[in-house]
Amino acid sequence: MTVDAQRMPRRVDGVDAARGLALIGMFVAHVAPAVATPEVAQLIAIADERPRLLFALTAGIGLGLMTGGARPMVADRSELRRQIAVRAVILIALGMLIWVTLDPLVFIILDVYGVAFLVLLPLLFLPPRGALGLGIGLLAVTPALAELGARTDFVAAVRQTPLKFLSDWVVGGAYPVVVWVAVMLIGLALARMDLESPRVIGFTALAGTAAASVFLPLAAQLPAPELVSEAGWSVPLRASLEALGNVGVGALVVAAMLTLTALARPAVRRVASTVLSPVIAMGGLPLSIYTIHLVVIALAIREEDGVATDDSWPLLIGLVVGSMVFAWLWRRYLGRGPLERLLRWASGRDRVDPVTATPR
Repeated sequence: MTVDAQRMPRRVDGVDAARGLALIGMFVAHVAPAVATPEVAQLIAIADERPRLLFALTAGIGLGLMTGGARPMVADRSELRRQIAVRAVILIALGMLIWVTLDPLVFIILDVYGVAFLVLLPLLFLPPRGALGLGIGLLAVTPALAELGARTDFVAAVRQTPLKFLSDWVVGGAYPVVVWVAVMLIGLALARMDLESPRVIGFTALAGTAAASVFLPLAAQLPAPELVSEAGWSVPLRASLEALGNVGVGALVVAAMLTLTALARPAVRRVASTVLSPVIAMGGLPLSIYTIHLVVIALAIREEDGVATDDSWPLLIGLVVGSMVFAWLWRRYLGRGPLERLLRWASGRDRVDPVTATPR
């Protein structure tokens, strides 16, 4: 038995696998060099938007599991909210610290993650159907609003000041909170519906496939935002259609990983769990892996033709392989990740079990 195994909560391998794939997708989006071949460029472009939404979806699922999953806790909800709020503040501080000290050439997710957690606090225990309906409804609207807001003169002016991070939190960055909250609500609803249920997993796969099959082709018929000088009706509409379709892809990935690791025949599960174990390990240490990768790419910044860049195929391969090896070894021999352990301790979850309200 690994260190801390008795104290670690039961994890869902399929969710960790999906989260690990999201991290790998982010690595590709952050440091993959530009390529001349259109087919390869289109393949790399898949990592531009979908991994971040998949990460948000698994973040919502994680919140749902943390708060009881299909059997949400009843007692001491205020204590659990306090713990999540403490985590959120720490994530905001960590994101801002990395931004100020390292300033990597990528948008940082941690502070937005923390802000989204704070916004979700009063919505944590919505009924599953209510959370799902609200999440889908918001997702149909908020990407369009974020796109329109990001193009306003006011947001452009704010981005020229030291308060630019506020506009990035709301509408102007790669991870606007108004969109993330919607996606996380969908993930929260899935966790409440019971991710061990074949019916729920099947529903998730079908709904994700339908959303991707309908909304992404519709979005592709509209001009890309960079080709439109003003935010006419096509720009916000495409933003919402793409978000709905890409979250559908994320839902399908989660369903596929849950199927491979939990629902398939025993022989298939064993093979899948073995093959995916490094990715599952990455998904079990998301804060540590993500933070370390920011440090690495910040140290890798160099100038080429007078332009700062961190793009590199060796760096990308090193990040993916190194993260897999590090995460697998750490989970195997040390249990919970270093920053995950610190965050858990700081929020008080190592001292009190929020389900039983008893010391651990």
